[in-house]
Amino acid sequence: MMAEFPPADDAQVTLANWRTKPFNEWGFRNVRELLPTANIERSDAPAAMQFNLQYLDDVAFEGLNGAQTTLAKGLRQTETDGLIVLHRGKIVSDWYDHGLTPSAQHLVFSVTKSITGSVGGILAEAGKLDPDAEVISYIPEMKGSAYGDCRVRHLLDMSVGIKFEEDYLKPDGDVARYRRSTGWDVSETGGLASPHLREYLQTLKPDGSPHGEKYHYVSTNTDVLGWVYERVCGISYAKILHQYLWAPLGAEYDAYVGVDSRGAARAAGGFCASIRDLAKFGEMMRNNGVSSTGRQVVPSWWIDDIRNNGNAEAWSRGEYVALFPNGNYRSKWYTPDRSRSAFCAIGIHGQYIYIDPQDETVIVRVSSQAGPFEIANDLMWIRACRAISGRLAGR
Repeated sequence: MMAEFPPADDAQVTLANWRTKPFNEWGFRNVRELLPTANIERSDAPAAMQFNLQYLDDVAFEGLNGAQTTLAKGLRQTETDGLIVLHRGKIVSDWYDHGLTPSAQHLVFSVTKSITGSVGGILAEAGKLDPDAEVISYIPEMKGSAYGDCRVRHLLDMSVGIKFEEDYLKPDGDVARYRRSTGWDVSETGGLASPHLREYLQTLKPDGSPHGEKYHYVSTNTDVLGWVYERVCGISYAKILHQYLWAPLGAEYDAYVGVDSRGAARAAGGFCASIRDLAKFGEMMRNNGVSSTGRQVVPSWWIDDIRNNGNAEAWSRGEYVALFPNGNYRSKWYTPDRSRSAFCAIGIHGQYIYIDPQDETVIVRVSSQAGPFEIANDLMWIRACRAISGRLAGR
């Protein structure tokens, strides 16, 4: 894709095709050539990453259709663009395909939510954010919407009682209208202006269920959360990420985030970064919020809360219980199995940050998987991450 200039028609990536195969292989690592974005500057003093390379190609686990596979085979079977594995803070393996390089930014879709959720802890520690406050205390414009009587905690835990169906493939559904408001999709009205994101968020209505009763995955909850952050900080979401996360983390490369026609950030799914910096972020979360330079970035109590709290009953009533029957969700992070220590960030089209504190392992995977949800692939990669962690832990 896009190998010549000008590209041939069948190799031209556009706003109409950038999330479909094979165009997404180029689109997911070149988002800023397709959409407006806001830059997130790297650290002035980036932290160097250390290596302790190990052979992991033969790590075995249950692959697709119940057959055994290995890491080497699984990477190629599931349209992986990049994989990086850290053990005790050092890179033990990294792998790249489809034009990705160590310095190139890749779109991570809803892994963005976990990044946004982590920033919530930083702002709470700084006294800027009260997770138990009503959303309208920060954004009065939300009065009369689904968010008019919910709390920030409901945004964080995906437990807003909202009428919204997160169906990525329905051409006239809620997600399609949402994406048009962000500029991610061509308008169905032939180019006439769609509502911008903040205007669209105010139109969303309740579904009649009590807030906090069940886990209900709705991306717009996180965009509202990003708007709350902007109100309490008085700066843009991109500048918040730079000031409170990316610079303190010691990020080696700039990141960026998609924005709409009014500069509203896709705090739910528009973050793009190198997988090395994503691994550095995951390692900080594994290390109780302390960066590799020894700086406390995310407060340890916030990470303890992610790992140990959450509402298991609300999860059991939610739509993802079949995927993780013993799972949980807290502050935008998943716990796939409450009996294990691992927690993770997950994005559509195969994006992951998997953190196992017990095995001292962090795994980042980015992908140009064809479908938003390919459940067999997703479950396979959870098994792969467990197998990799087990190998590194000596099991």
